[in-house]
Amino acid sequence: MKNLSTMSSTQLDNIKFILTDIDDTLTTEGRLKSDAYNAMERLSLSGYKVIPVTGRCAGWCDHIARMWPVDGVVGENGAFFYQYDHMNKKMHNVYSQTELERQSNFKLLHQIKDTVLSSVSGTAVASDQDYRVTDLAIDFAEDVPKLSIDKINEIVDIAENNGATAKVSSIHVNCWIGEHNKLTTSLKILKESFGLNDEEMQSKTLFVGDSPNDSMMFGFFNNSIGVANVVDMMHKIDSPPKYITSKYSGEGFVELADLILKDN
Repeated sequence: MKNLSTMSSTQLDNIKFILTDIDDTLTTEGRLKSDAYNAMERLSLSGYKVIPVTGRCAGWCDHIARMWPVDGVVGENGAFFYQYDHMNKKMHNVYSQTELERQSNFKLLHQIKDTVLSSVSGTAVASDQDYRVTDLAIDFAEDVPKLSIDKINEIVDIAENNGATAKVSSIHVNCWIGEHNKLTTSLKILKESFGLNDEEMQSKTLFVGDSPNDSMMFGFFNNSIGVANVVDMMHKIDSPPKYITSKYSGEGFVELADLILKDN
């Protein structure tokens, strides 16, 4: 990984789309602080398309699409893209699966949930689980005492052995059934909603994140950045980011925004 400051002026000049994880990338110790929110707003007002790409629930993402200075949000690890049209006061929802598929898969995830909770002590469903439409989130660090790596791995094994995909964030194990993920849906919306071709997806797009479930995004995008706390999870990340900020969490995002806006 290279230091963020080594990104060239040419790279930064070309960037128009900023895809960003939320937890421990925009937030710091579980809270979205004013400087990180302001950084998003400064980027948006300067003409950049800011799109959170998160494992967070549909309920959160509806709020984020409506209320934050963003151009849409990819939620539940690629299950959907929400984009709010402020002029016409209409939410556009693009799902990776049909409603029937989502309902069927959610029944299977409920069974996985019961197995995890009965088998792995100290686990709990995420506090936002009631607002999810495709995803099971098992909390291992947000509202419960942080679990050991062995227990986190056990949660992953149970999900995968029962036919689900399982990805570890900084606070949850997110489980879902289907082929979608953060990367597939991000590429789909960049192409279909914003009209980017393959070359533009690389030259005009930047991704910033912090955890193992960002690995595919780090690996695909040439302009991939990890906030400094990514180092703590590096042993679990198959494809590391190309660049790293000097600051942690939300402050790292602010550092990135300052560099982009200073260069432009």
